[in-house]
Amino acid sequence: MLEPRADEILRVSDLHAFYGESHILHGIDLTVYRGEVVTLLGRNGSGRTTTLKAILGLVDRRTGYVSINGRPVISLPTYQIARIGVGYCPEERGIFASLTVEENLLLPPTLRSDGMSLAEIYEMFPNLWERRKSQGSKLSGGEQQMLAIARILRTGAYLLLLDEITEGLAPVIVQALGEVIRKLKDRGYTIVLVEQNFHFAAPLADRHYVIERGRVLDMIPHHELEKNRERLNALLSV
Repeated sequence: MLEPRADEILRVSDLHAFYGESHILHGIDLTVYRGEVVTLLGRNGSGRTTTLKAILGLVDRRTGYVSINGRPVISLPTYQIARIGVGYCPEERGIFASLTVEENLLLPPTLRSDGMSLAEIYEMFPNLWERRKSQGSKLSGGEQQMLAIARILRTGAYLLLLDEITEGLAPVIVQALGEVIRKLKDRGYTIVLVEQNFHFAAPLADRHYVIERGRVLDMIPHHELEKNRERLNALLSV
């Protein structure tokens, strides 16, 4: 294994993951550096979401190597990995529908001292300020997605694993989420983004990993996107 760079936040090597007897990941290798936005691209069922879950230990069984900020975590339970500074936003969002926006934001524990304050959250997500007294069940899909991301930022997580955050949302909300990702990157957050919407992901990411059948097929830096456009379209087409 190569010596890690000083700015390496996440390293995944030969990662295998299983749900029951189903072998989903077949040796995933990827590296993410501090302050990067990295996307995992691929067709539905390729193993992108399972990669995020396997990093966190949210699968039945996993083998291989995962380190976060230089610390091996493959043997740690999920709650200990979260305490290192990892935040996960699942595709289903997972907000508490019976609680208000503000109650949702105040509920998660502070894992690190540099979590965003409510004032900072409301500055980044003005819609949530306007709806702060509304129950989660009363929010639009876009507002629920913003709340799910905002809740992670309260904890102090510095590595964000975001799964299909634009799924089913209106273009104006997708654009707003793109601005949020840019602001988080400017603030020094490191983001791994599973995304089906390549037009959303392309301008945001520093690098793109293409996953197919539980393996990494390619890694394409942002500056090489144009010359790989035709190949990417073929890899990602249904």
